[in-house]
Amino acid sequence: MSHQPGLLRTLREDLDVVVERDPSVRNRREALLHPALPALWTHRVAHRLHRRGWRLTARFLARGARRATGVEVHPGAVLGRRVFIDHGAAVVIGETAEVGDDVTIYHQVTLGAVGWWSDVKRPDGQRRHPRVGNGVVLGTNATVLGPVTVADHAVIGAQALVNKDVPARAKVLAPTAVVRPHGREPRLMEDLFATTASAGSW
Repeated sequence: MSHQPGLLRTLREDLDVVVERDPSVRNRREALLHPALPALWTHRVAHRLHRRGWRLTARFLARGARRATGVEVHPGAVLGRRVFIDHGAAVVIGETAEVGDDVTIYHQVTLGAVGWWSDVKRPDGQRRHPRVGNGVVLGTNATVLGPVTVADHAVIGAQALVNKDVPARAKVLAPTAVVRPHGREPRLMEDLFATTASAGSW
């Protein structure tokens, strides 16, 4: 992550990134109505309060942003410059997560911990959440768990589950849907499982 500029400059960069990366937004005035921008801006303020020891005030701001936008970012999380949260619905970023510069985060992304049963055993101050490098893209419903590192310019595809380190410029892709021709009977147990699972039976 690069050196952090002043708050106002960072907020202006956030606004410009919405115009640059969202094809449906034509100008800054329209970008002000982007659904995830209030969550990001609120976090910028809450994080500064959190670092200065105003933890309850920071949590109060984060809770308000979550209720208004559906984006939950813990005030302790570190977000770099020009982070773009597209849509924003159901994005969760944990307390010790670190997100680099120029990262794109789509909806339903989780940067979470492994679970309390492991985290309570970690020494105080040890990272529990992912570190995401510069220029990373996190696709819709991607889940990154634990103190792993996703290195610079990696792509985590939609619905991918990551619990190991990802090298720079790597792609982590979940299996895509399988098209079954109409009328063909399942021939293998795997076909039968795929057919019944896709019918919502589990």
